[in-house]
Parts: sequence; C-alpha cells; structure tokens
Amino acid sequence: MLCGREPARAVIGRVATSFAELPDDLGLSGVEDQRWWPGDGGQADGPLRWPGYGDQLSRTEAATGERESVVCGVAEIGGVTAVLVAFEFGFLGGSLGTRTGARIEQAFTHARELRLPVVSLVATGGSRMQEGTLALMQLPRIARQITLTREAGLPHVAVLRDPTTGGGWATLGAGADVVLGLRGAQVGFAGSRVRPPGYSVTQQFAAGLVDQLMPPEELPGRLERWLRMLTTSPSGPAPVPAALGQATLPKTGWDAVVRARTLGRPRAKAYLATYFDWHEPINGDRGGGVDPGVLCGFGHRDGQTIAYAAQCGTATRPAGFRTAARLVRLADRLGIPVLTLVDTPGAANDAGAEKAGVGAAIADMFTAVAAARVPVTTLVIGEGGSGGALAFAAPDRMWVTPDSYFAVISPELATAILKRDPAQARRTADQLRLRPQDLVELGVAQGIAQLDQSVDQATAR
Repeated sequence: MLCGREPARAVIGRVATSFAELPDDLGLSGVEDQRWWPGDGGQADGPLRWPGYGDQLSRTEAATGERESVVCGVAEIGGVTAVLVAFEFGFLGGSLGTRTGARIEQAFTHARELRLPVVSLVATGGSRMQEGTLALMQLPRIARQITLTREAGLPHVAVLRDPTTGGGWATLGAGADVVLGLRGAQVGFAGSRVRPPGYSVTQQFAAGLVDQLMPPEELPGRLERWLRMLTTSPSGPAPVPAALGQATLPKTGWDAVVRARTLGRPRAKAYLATYFDWHEPINGDRGGGVDPGVLCGFGHRDGQTIAYAAQCGTATRPAGFRTAARLVRLADRLGIPVLTLVDTPGAANDAGAEKAGVGAAIADMFTAVAAARVPVTTLVIGEGGSGGALAFAAPDRMWVTPDSYFAVISPELATAILKRDPAQARRTADQLRLRPQDLVELGVAQGIAQLDQSVDQATAR
C-alpha cells in the first residue's frame, strides 16, 4: 500500500514509470556552509551540537540508504514529465531539517527552469527537533518556492500520506493547488505526540481542506489524470453546452419561473456528465467550509482541459462562492478556460450565512471572474436568482437554456418589495422580463442554447 511508512523510492516506483534523481548539489549558504553532516568534515552533531545527533544520522542513513528525509527528481507519470518531492518517513520520521529545505528548494527551482509541474508525496512528522529554530526556518523557505512556482504558472499537486503533520502539512500539503488525500492518513498541524491522536484526512476533507479522498491503489491513475489536465495547453474558450431540457420557449414570465423550479429538469450533474469525457472535482474553500450545492473542478473534453464551477439549484452558501472563486483563480493562473453553470434561487441569507460572510464571499467571486484573463463561458440552466447567480456569470459570454430565467430577484420577493398583493406575482414576473428570449433581447444573454446542437448553433431565437 502507498502508506507514509513505505520507503520513498517504493512510492515513486508505484506512481512513476521512470525517475531520475536530482544530484545532491545543494548550493548551501550561511550556517549550512559549515557542512556539519557526517562525512562532510564538519560538526557531526549539527548546528546546535545536539548530543548524539551525528550518530543518529549515521544509523538512519545505514537503515534507509538515504542521506535526507526527501528524495527529489524528475519523473514520468502517465506520459507527463514532473518534478517529484517524495518524503522518506523512515529518515527521522520524514522530518524537515536545513538540508531537507535545501533539497526541496532545489527541486522547485529545477521545476521552474524546465517548466514542469511539481508533485509532493508528503509523509512527515514536522520540523526536526535536533536542529531547533534553524529547522523551523525552512518553512518560509519552502513557502517562497511554492509562491515562485505559482507565479510561474506551474501546477503543484500534493499527496497526503500517513502522517502529514506540522510544517509539511502547513506548506507543501495545504499550500498545493490540488490536494489528494490517501484514506486512513493522519493529517493535521499538530502531530499525535503533542495532542490526542486521531485527526484524519477524512476530517480535513469534510472541512474543505482536501480536494479528493482515495484508497492508495487509486493514486497512480488519479495522479495521471490530474497531471494531464493541469498541463494541457488551452485551445480557446469553453464551448457552450447543448441544452438538455425543454426545446420550446416559455410563453410567460411565470411559465419560465415554473419551468426553472421543476424538480425533474436536468441539473448540473447531468450537464457535466454530458459535457466532459471525464472530470475531477476539487473540494472546499480552504477555510473550513464546503457547500454541496456547488460543484467545482477540471474536466477533459475533446483533448482540452476546462475548469468548471456549477450551481446545483440550491441557495449558494459562502463556502460555495469561495470554492468557486478559488477554482477560477487557479484556472486563470494555469491558463485554463472556465465554464460556469448558473442555477440558484439566490445566495443563502440565513443567520449562519451572514455570520460566515456571504456578502464578502459573493464579492470574492465577482472579483475572481472580473479579474480572469482566461475566457469564462456561462450557461444559465435553471434559476438565475439575483446577485447570487450573477456572481457566477460572465457578463460578456452568457447563454441561457429554454428552461431558465434570470431576474433581479424572485417574482414573489419583488412583489413584496413593491408592496403589491401576493397574487400579483405572476404579473410581476412578466414585467421583470426574465424569460430566456427576454434576456437575449435585452442584451443580457448572447443566445439560447438548443437541444443536441453544437455551440455554433447556440444562438438567439
């Protein structure tokens, strides 16, 4: 099994068809120039002169065959060349020391020089006690490498093995673009020796901090798919999906509202299944929240990678807006076009949503779409309720389906705001001009998506 305690080279052998280790030429500077490692002619017990540390390192080297807690090199994974950073848990619990930081820095630098993605196979107990604060200072060093790699537009995928704790989780793990977790792994900032054990990758997934959970045997195939998607060159905007529901247009505004609210009409999952050859989801807002009513991820369609953010017909919660914004920003950084599917009665407005910052979350999504340099394509597939729907929409590339509507607010609430009799909701719906054909005529939508027709035929009627 691909557990944390399996040797690093065995894990590499399971996920990669070839591997060339980087030379151990670290270009160390400052305190590291003392070359205090055994055999280097320096202080064998390290920068703190920790009693017995040198002997411990010598025994660990002999037992593992490794000189450090990470093995770094260039690998082929499913036909994609990537830089691998694999932790050797048998080497002092995969702990981070000064030489570990130097190796990781070298690996990320090499990835940028060759324009390669990075895969971190993490299994670590945290920073190395025998090197004290100097070991802790490797965390900002690693964080800088992650930041530089992001700025270079290169993807970073992390795999959480058992355990993933301390600084390894707080940098290479939680700081990756896509975080894959192996079931059963202990994942948390504090390790089991400094708090009660048991905090698992499953709990981190539920909190929106891990994108996918999988059994170890699924990792090679899933990693291949992710690397293929995140490194595919874009070939233009996301095509407009074909409509899946009604073929005829609604006669009245209220007809449009009733259609969009019909339980049996096609929803986001049906559209994604039809649109993509295959797709992989991301999960959560990285701040402790998950909205099951928003689906986000990357999909493969006719050789092209397209990112997607799709509402599922429920009131969108703050975590949903933040997850979608994360998706749009990641896609933009990697140059991947985005498809959004709009279907919501509006943003959640209960006390919990307000406390979680729903207004700020909507603003975050508006800003992400507005700032995107990649094309964003939108299809309204159901209800388009006010700002909660509009935040997911590209104002210059929005299409609608025959069984959708888009309005400043629901007809019922508009009627209440206007102090009309509730029975006037149907008339208000007509006055709002929320039907698909109205939206095209008003210039809000580019056209109406048709059944079983290509994007070029998604035109106004």
